[in-house]
Amino acid sequence: MPPSSLRVVYAFAREMHPKTTDVFIQYGTAGFRTKANLLEHVVYRMGLLAVIRSRVKNGRTIGIMITASHNLEPDNGVKLIDPDGEMLEQSWEDIATRMANVSDNDLESITGQIIKEVNADMSLKASVYIGMDTRYTSPRLAAAAANGVIALKGTPKEFGIVTTPILHFCVKCRNDNTYGVPTEEGYYEKIVGSFKRIRQKLSVSGDYNTTLYVDGANGVGGKKLNIIKKTLDGELDLMLFNLGGNGGKLNLNCGADYVKVSQSVPVGVEHVPYQRVASLDGDGDRIVYYYVDDDKKMHLLDGDRIATLLASYITELLNNCGANSLKLGLVQTAYANGASTKYITEELKIPVSCVKTGVKNLHHEALKYDIGIYFEANGHGTVVYSNEAKNTLKKIDEDGDAEQRKSAQILLDFINMTNETVGDAISDLFLVETVLCARGQNITGWETTYQDLPCRQLKVTVQDRNAIQTTDAERRCISPEGLQERIDELVCKVESGRAFVRPSGTEDIVRVYAEGDTQEVRYIQGDW
Repeated sequence: MPPSSLRVVYAFAREMHPKTTDVFIQYGTAGFRTKANLLEHVVYRMGLLAVIRSRVKNGRTIGIMITASHNLEPDNGVKLIDPDGEMLEQSWEDIATRMANVSDNDLESITGQIIKEVNADMSLKASVYIGMDTRYTSPRLAAAAANGVIALKGTPKEFGIVTTPILHFCVKCRNDNTYGVPTEEGYYEKIVGSFKRIRQKLSVSGDYNTTLYVDGANGVGGKKLNIIKKTLDGELDLMLFNLGGNGGKLNLNCGADYVKVSQSVPVGVEHVPYQRVASLDGDGDRIVYYYVDDDKKMHLLDGDRIATLLASYITELLNNCGANSLKLGLVQTAYANGASTKYITEELKIPVSCVKTGVKNLHHEALKYDIGIYFEANGHGTVVYSNEAKNTLKKIDEDGDAEQRKSAQILLDFINMTNETVGDAISDLFLVETVLCARGQNITGWETTYQDLPCRQLKVTVQDRNAIQTTDAERRCISPEGLQERIDELVCKVESGRAFVRPSGTEDIVRVYAEGDTQEVRYIQGDW
């Protein structure tokens, strides 16, 4: 593109999407996320960057998702999706931050520098998929992203309101046609179609029942499940709550993050004792389960529980089909409950890796296994399968004996039901329901596999979250000086005690986590 054309592009940027704030905005673990009124120039510039990224990747499609996930409605955000449906390559996060914060006057020169740095061939075609969540600010931001794509002569395709995982799925399919069809309907055909096929092979028995209550967080996930439920042919009876009507606000006192962090039931959901409830977050990439007992006490089954449930079932199928030579591993973060880690290593005999918080860190570690299971305790996670694993199972399906073939077929359907690109609340919901059905298990039976250590999470608002620096997968602080020593001093007084603090990757807050052997010890030290 000649310099004269670039000048027109950036004149348009100053006119239509000017930078009106001096607030520094950083690309975090899940992209940019802040108050929506600070983001229009950022999103426009991410349209530009997506075109550059597409051309660096030889014209493969890049995704732009407009969402602030579990944040409340006044916030919004934007993140880029790489060609394989994964999060943006980490080395490009600093590039995105530079482009987002430069002045309008310097945007042209900085963009030119970036094009040279990454050696982008600007003569290539560029393709960008754009999706958004249900926030009232999302359409305007999505339009800004499309304008950025068009400005550098890329081709945008707008998907409208979709879950974050659906857009990840479509980007992956567009660049790898063996994975599926890059449309919302293609997503349903693969994920939901596989669920229905596998359920037809399983009889409903034991303590399992097909009724599931769902808290949709007044976001997009519940809306998509409302479409899906009409196609389930009685295999699963979804009772949906918090779909955005009746004045319900996105993520306000509801949704997976609220349930996990507050340890409280969401508003807007009918509660029946021992009825299992799945709670999604606002953009549909997190899920936790819970139930209330006769005393109205809530019992939470979070990402750790989902990971152990899936790991134990996959291990069972691998053993049944004779594929236990495949290397299976589970990836956690510091937020994983200590009881879950002990259960995985001592009971399931599965290796566990611990990595820094952020789904991209878990995803990359999981890829080191033939079958890698990763979940954050907040309910964000999935399972990834190597080509070796898939080919091994296909061969067993062709050459194994009857019992081996049966287990291999179920596991192949299980793989197709999995969105391997990113944590996906809808896909994970169907995975969980499949395992519970296969085992004839209700939610209390699931809960009894191990007993969680009582834990607590808090958020502390700070002026500069970067003052906190950590090591050892964020389990220990190296600054400010003296903080880790004070934490150790408190923890050593508690049986099975563990605590850590870490800066948020998306907000100016510090997150605090503590666990101990009883509920009461959390409150012994008031300065925890």
